[in-house]
Amino acid sequence: MRILLVEDDAEQREPLHAVLTRSGHVVDGVGDGVTARWLMGEKAYELLIFDWMLPGEDGISLCQSYRQAGHSAPILILTAKDTTADKVMGLDAGADDYLVKPIDMDELLARVRALRRRSPLWLGDSLQVGDLVLNLDTMRVARGQIHLKLSSRDFQLLEYLMRHPQQILTHDQIEQALWEWGAEPESNAVTARIKRLRQRLREIGIDTWIETVYGIGYRLEPPAT
Repeated sequence: MRILLVEDDAEQREPLHAVLTRSGHVVDGVGDGVTARWLMGEKAYELLIFDWMLPGEDGISLCQSYRQAGHSAPILILTAKDTTADKVMGLDAGADDYLVKPIDMDELLARVRALRRRSPLWLGDSLQVGDLVLNLDTMRVARGQIHLKLSSRDFQLLEYLMRHPQQILTHDQIEQALWEWGAEPESNAVTARIKRLRQRLREIGIDTWIETVYGIGYRLEPPAT
């Protein structure tokens, strides 16, 4: 899941970014409302997390603007404000949930999982292609009785491939989907990640499912049954 995280305090943003990334999400983390507004117009997010107080434009204003533009992805507001009136203001602005600081990471992840189920793109807690099943909560992939726990990077790539089975995905499409905003991947970065994922999938006998389309990109192509 691609997440926009907007928090101006780097000491708070960085651990939030790290825990969300370790859980398999692609996270664009920024520290001001102006950059956040620009990214909201450039990328499609499945979840947005806004701090209330931000330089440039506050989280409530961002929330209102996002909803007025017709977007329906879930929004989580983070804030030290904990009165009922504050919560009502945030929810009335279009937020789906509200988390009071200091943030408990386990609670944050539980709320993210719950909000993911409200996303228009939600297809369930697992993906299946052929006899391959990927659990989105545990980052485990299973085929028959064999289960593998994937790293966050391998999970992100396999999830993307499984959401687009039998489609040719270009190097640029993969970079746009899996690299965070502002990152500059090396020229062989996609190839290296594909190679690493194939090595893991070899353990369950499906490394050949990822086909190389020379000069273009890759395709997840399970064998015909």
